[in-house]
Amino acid sequence: MDKGNGRNKIVIVGGVAVGAGAAAKIRRMDESADIIVIERGPHVSFANCGLPYYLGDVISRREALLLHTPASLHARFQIDVRTRQEVVAIDRKNKEVMIDNLEEGTSYRESYDKLVLAMGAQPVMPRLPGIQLPGIFQLRTVPDVDAMKAWISSNRVKHVAVIGAGFIGIETVENLTTLGLSVTLIEKAPQVLPPFDEEMTAHVRQELTRLHVNTALGDGISEFRGMGRATEVVLESGRVIKADMFILGLGVRPNSTLAQEAGLELGMAGAVKVNDYLQTSDPDIYAAGDVAEVSHRVNGRQRFIPLAGAANKQARIIGENICGARVKFEGTLGTAIVKLGETTLAMTGLTEKAAKADGISHVVSYNTAGHHAGYYPGATDLTVKLLVEPLTELVLGAQISGKLGVDKRIDVFATAIASRLSLDEMTGLDLAYAPSFSSAKDPVIMAAMVAQHVVRGEVCTVRTMDDIRRLNALILDVRTEGEAVKRALPGAVNIPLDQLRERAHELDKNITWVVYCRSGQRSYYAYQILSGLGFNSVYNLEGGMIVQEMIQQVEDFTNVESVVF
Repeated sequence: MDKGNGRNKIVIVGGVAVGAGAAAKIRRMDESADIIVIERGPHVSFANCGLPYYLGDVISRREALLLHTPASLHARFQIDVRTRQEVVAIDRKNKEVMIDNLEEGTSYRESYDKLVLAMGAQPVMPRLPGIQLPGIFQLRTVPDVDAMKAWISSNRVKHVAVIGAGFIGIETVENLTTLGLSVTLIEKAPQVLPPFDEEMTAHVRQELTRLHVNTALGDGISEFRGMGRATEVVLESGRVIKADMFILGLGVRPNSTLAQEAGLELGMAGAVKVNDYLQTSDPDIYAAGDVAEVSHRVNGRQRFIPLAGAANKQARIIGENICGARVKFEGTLGTAIVKLGETTLAMTGLTEKAAKADGISHVVSYNTAGHHAGYYPGATDLTVKLLVEPLTELVLGAQISGKLGVDKRIDVFATAIASRLSLDEMTGLDLAYAPSFSSAKDPVIMAAMVAQHVVRGEVCTVRTMDDIRRLNALILDVRTEGEAVKRALPGAVNIPLDQLRERAHELDKNITWVVYCRSGQRSYYAYQILSGLGFNSVYNLEGGMIVQEMIQQVEDFTNVESVVF
């Protein structure tokens, strides 16, 4: 093939977010460029994040998933889109790619001036006995979800086993329950949503129970069985789970074989290594999205974080840089959000377990507040966990669990981390307030204030019952008598906060006390009162009864046997 008659010729391997996005940006900046997109599948641009919701009929129209077609991209941007064709090799020396036409069974070569690798990631498919049996699916493309819907309708599916409790797994579970199907969720890790700190997933576990989802956590899969189709999966523990259909959500790995065979440098988790400008080790070849590694904005370390938000931003940057700009991709915070039923969970930056693994100094704080003013009807709890660097008082990460308003707050935290706002600056943020939307002190600001107290040593805290036992401490419950009667920590002494000054003489000043309430706010006031009255050793229970119940739910959560039929 020729070089495009002297015009800049760009070949893009793969469509969807990076491929289609980069192509459109290049066209907007260079009307004369020759742009070719090679896509192995039948669809060049589709909303893969919407697939679980099409499966569950929340999105009713299949066409809504197809953002662009080859015809629409050509009509609007004069882009040459070739679907059902696959780039099988890269000849870097001659700047050509070898392409197989999957429909015609032919092969040809195509030259390039710049090459963009946007092959994305491929689902993890373990090599297990029976894995190829009919009735086992993965959810990655439009044809995948088409096959699932056809199987459900033609096989009278009643029971589905979802294997993998990550983001896609949880969203798939939710949508299957909306179809009225019985679901068993299987996860090798001991928790759902493994990217989060475990206690923050407690409300998702509660929601799984409310939705009557059977669970098998801390147990991987070892074998599928069935005659002519999969009818059961055997777990590593030996437990057997029967189902009419099995959906694998075991995560993804970068589809980097093409890059590796071309001699391009690979990095974290086998993803393609790129510089700040998204160039590979060959400066004429760019890579982005799920095939490439990214820099984490908190610590600058390279990570494999396959998320759509970063991919879309990278597509734009590649388009600009191919057209002569020098725009840096500043990295990602891994900001993510997921919903199950009435519960929403979100994260940004580092989790506590990630900070520990990387040896990063940090302080943890919790705060629970209403998503809007408590006196306005309908307020629901938002529980915020913050990680803060103690010397700089910069936020390293945030996680939020709640029902409403989670998305708004996690975005504020993501912005604050990216902008390197200190706790002082966060407590001074001017956030929108009206009773139906927030409180005068928004949950973001309240969480930052609580973190200040902990980081600056204005309050000493403990987190678990084990911590209390190690201190050989007694427990003081400063909630109302009515609250304490409903549920209390074992052995706790109840003196309501408003009576504490008058009744402090009932407590021994020379022993260690751990004070708690519902959320940690009243117990913080009690901590200050007791400290001011000369008590020698006082601690506040982090996050109060709410966080303690989250921790205990994680510890006490037991697997519910799946339905056997």
